[in-house]
Amino acid sequence: MFNFRLNHMKLRSKLIVIYIVCVFIPIILTNVMFYQVTTANIKNQKTADAEQAMNLLQAELRTVIEDAAGMSYLYSIDRQLIEHLNTTYTSSNLYVESLSAISNLFNRTDKENKVLSSSVIMTDNPSVLASSHIIRLEDEMRKQDWYNQISKYSNTHPHLYVTPDSISVIQRLTDRRVETYEHILKIDLNMNYIRQILELSSFSGDIYLLDPSGQARFGRLSGGQPSELVAAGRILTPNEIPKPKQAIVIDKMYQNNRYLGGWSIYGVLDEALILSDVRRSGQFILWFAGINFLVPTLVIVIMSRSIHSRIKNILKHMKSVKDKNFGLIPYHLERDEIGELTVEFNRMSKRIENLINDVYVAEIQKKELELRQRQAQLHALHSQINPHFLFNALETIRMRSMMKGETQTARTIQNMAKIFRKSILWKSSFVTIREELELIESFLEIQKYRFDSKLDYHIEVDQSLLNIELPKMTFLPFVENASIHGIENIAGIGYINIQIAQENGQILFVITDNGVGMEPDKIRELQDYFEDTSAMGDSIGIKNVITRLRIMYGESFSFTITSEPGAGTRIMLRLPLKNK
Repeated sequence: MFNFRLNHMKLRSKLIVIYIVCVFIPIILTNVMFYQVTTANIKNQKTADAEQAMNLLQAELRTVIEDAAGMSYLYSIDRQLIEHLNTTYTSSNLYVESLSAISNLFNRTDKENKVLSSSVIMTDNPSVLASSHIIRLEDEMRKQDWYNQISKYSNTHPHLYVTPDSISVIQRLTDRRVETYEHILKIDLNMNYIRQILELSSFSGDIYLLDPSGQARFGRLSGGQPSELVAAGRILTPNEIPKPKQAIVIDKMYQNNRYLGGWSIYGVLDEALILSDVRRSGQFILWFAGINFLVPTLVIVIMSRSIHSRIKNILKHMKSVKDKNFGLIPYHLERDEIGELTVEFNRMSKRIENLINDVYVAEIQKKELELRQRQAQLHALHSQINPHFLFNALETIRMRSMMKGETQTARTIQNMAKIFRKSILWKSSFVTIREELELIESFLEIQKYRFDSKLDYHIEVDQSLLNIELPKMTFLPFVENASIHGIENIAGIGYINIQIAQENGQILFVITDNGVGMEPDKIRELQDYFEDTSAMGDSIGIKNVITRLRIMYGESFSFTITSEPGAGTRIMLRLPLKNK
């Protein structure tokens, strides 16, 4: 079955199928798969690199914060410092002497820790004098956010405090519940050092520092500038952090850490950015695919044209043989199979032409002569039949039907006899429209008898045209065609409407039915058939009328068909308005 269907495909279609299946689709699939695999591999590699960069960044930030926390721990365990802060001094000299004793602690921490920006102890001891490392804890400071954050905790452990501009480690040095004075250590990290860490990081996306509640406290965009949303004090959750359409999100949370527990480094990477190199290389892939596509295409087009054009030329000459055109195919000494087929066809064409000229033409002439003789004999026999015998027979049947009360049958037989009598007795080639309409009405009455109550008709005619003469049986074949081909196959009542009028010096004949109608392809087929002067076919009646009217009226005659499937058919004739 499959081979049978292939045999019905034209050679050009087969070549196109071969080209699509063997060249076009493989090239497209190969390049698409190559691009997809390359993109996926690069994406996976870039994602792994980003994961590694985030791990390294997380470790570096943890190291910096742990250094600050370690420094805070040194302050908290220094008994001399705690005693200095808890002592109530009666004079400034005593305070200065005590401060000098612990100054080495501050000097050592300042020199050894480049990651720290400042370390300040705030105390509400009223006898303490303000210095570079110890200041008074004022009421205004207690209203600030960092103090509110540290007030939530009763322990003396370091706590991380982050703002859009700073990162600090804050620790209570004493428990207010057992101590007279409150002492708070605030160590600010060196933000230049933090920015240097972020800039040297190989992670090329946006970086956010999220607190244990999941809110962004610090943000730096991929371009190095701070996040405007975080800087404006807006609370951002991970879902509210701006992301590109295709984003790679990496969330690294600190685990098992007393002061970093719950904090996380949140990275947002633009997939389009990491795949930008692949996108740029897409042009190379397109050029490569274009070359792979163009070269085989040109080769196949040249080869297929060499095959298809010559085979089409052979087929053209083969079709011309039926019209007794035995022209030879131009031969240019081709040595392939098509060239051999051309040589054999030319040889066969010459031989057929010789046979026809020597034998077939003479035989055809002999057969045509015998056929004409037999047709003449047949016409002679037909002409010997007495039409009055048929008229008398029909009249006998009609009278018999009247005697039995079958008036409808009798009327139908009368109409049949009328049609037959007119077709026999009409000696002239022209009849009046009145006579043509009488013939049409007799025919339609017979059809009503045939279809019972299924057929109805209406005739509307301009009374001034009744005596106008036209070729006999001009309209009847169209009425017959409407009743038989249009009405017969429908389920309901069929209507035939006939209009005869004059318009712009012409006789206008329009017949409309509500029959089955015709497809556009069928209408074009009929129009081509009516234009063909050689064939007759099934619609011999209509074609006979059209041929006669074109011979008689020439360009003054026009014929149109309009039809839709299931909506009926409309036929319009235009004839010149002449008395004869």
